[in-house]
Amino acid sequence: MIFFLIIILVYNLILLGINIYRTRKVKSHEDFMVAGRALPIRVMVFTLIATWIGSGTFIAGAEYAYKAGFSSLWLPAGAWVGILVIYFLSAKVRTFGQYTVGDILETRYGRFARLFGSIAILIAYTTIVSYQFRAGGLILDIVTDGQISVAWGQAISAFFIIAFTVLAGMLSVAYTDLPNGILILVACLIATPFVIISSGGLSQAVTILPEGHFRIFSEEIGALKAFAYFFSTLMLLMGEQSMYQKFYSAKSPGEAKKAVSLWIVGTIVVEVVVVVIAVFAAVQFWDKGKDPASMVLVAARYMVPPAVGVLLLAAAWAVLLSTGTNFLLSASTNVMRDMVQKTFHRQLSEKRQIVGQKIVVIILGLYAFSLIFIPTILNKKISVLEQAYFAYTMYGVAITPALIAALAWKRTTFAGGLASVVTGATAVILLKYIVPVLWPSVMIEGYPEIMANANHTITILLRAGSDPWGIPIIFPALILSVGALIGVSLLTPKPDEKVIQTFFPRKS
Repeated sequence: MIFFLIIILVYNLILLGINIYRTRKVKSHEDFMVAGRALPIRVMVFTLIATWIGSGTFIAGAEYAYKAGFSSLWLPAGAWVGILVIYFLSAKVRTFGQYTVGDILETRYGRFARLFGSIAILIAYTTIVSYQFRAGGLILDIVTDGQISVAWGQAISAFFIIAFTVLAGMLSVAYTDLPNGILILVACLIATPFVIISSGGLSQAVTILPEGHFRIFSEEIGALKAFAYFFSTLMLLMGEQSMYQKFYSAKSPGEAKKAVSLWIVGTIVVEVVVVVIAVFAAVQFWDKGKDPASMVLVAARYMVPPAVGVLLLAAAWAVLLSTGTNFLLSASTNVMRDMVQKTFHRQLSEKRQIVGQKIVVIILGLYAFSLIFIPTILNKKISVLEQAYFAYTMYGVAITPALIAALAWKRTTFAGGLASVVTGATAVILLKYIVPVLWPSVMIEGYPEIMANANHTITILLRAGSDPWGIPIIFPALILSVGALIGVSLLTPKPDEKVIQTFFPRKS
């Protein structure tokens, strides 16, 4: 136990040293937000991998794999498709060369779109940061055999994530992601065969786990929910601000595009391997009272040699640090760039902007901590998978349709983009928080799925979940958001030619 804890502590101290060193390199607010737009491709690749492979993969993905087996690959598959789309947009994003998604939204749709978009981003990103704290609590609880509780572990991880982000901003985040990304890839690949052997292999897995764990769609989750997870991940990834912020930080548009092509390879490898580890860990701990979200962590603690376990636990810790710092930095950039600077830009010096953003990091970090701390002390059930799904959905329907249209569809208009942002965010909030309170009778514990047997007899099955009218909220919210975007754009005058030229410059 002490050995595992010491290794994690030493690793933290090494990363802290890198952060302190990089602090000396921060000379301007641009250095803090986008690393002076000078990140080389090797740093770009690993910071993209380390940012995306967060607790959504190691914790939410593990929870999904425990419940649904290999069909849980529908969750990360959305990211793989999203990265392919991003590949064709990354150079254009870098050429645009701003700081946040809000810069794109305002240029194309006006200030209100920027403001509403920033609010949606803050809701989504603070939720994502909160379950990085949860992951830290689970790690320290398992590493110390319960001597550090999940609650205290959450507080410790929150301290490190907030501190690392405050120190040097993007310069700190990107250069600590370099060793983190390498560690994540190596640890996952080395640990996988040990976990499979320790569990008894595929034959033992087939014997113990439900049959649905080896189907394209498991009986426990079902096709409709699987597609909901797929689309929520896809929509988040295609518009994900912290990724765009990395593109802004690249040396050139070409470097950004090359980094994305390597990013997809690393992401596919890690996410498939994590699912494999979680499924075979579930074989070992099936119905033994372990938190489904901790499957990768218990595999590292009990199913592999100590040296390999240390690597995997350090990788899990690196994951939460990387994702937490990236999303916290990105959210604070929204506040400074989209709210504070737009109001007080002329009155703020470079030094005050940096100090101001550090204060915002602390405030947002404490708010994110409250999101996970309050349910913990109230002993409420916490599902990282459902937290991730909500955050992905909020961002994916409020931001991504308008953002992608701004970059790829000339006909989208000021009113259309604004309508999409407002409609998407409002729909998610109504369906998630208002409808269950005002009309609890429409909440179905499960959702309908039509099946036909060999005799062509139609039956309707209910799968796990709780959504209004049994329909995962991303589907109606996404339809409303895209519908508002297209409908309002076609009903309003074409956008000004100067705005179009900003995103679609004529070739000379």
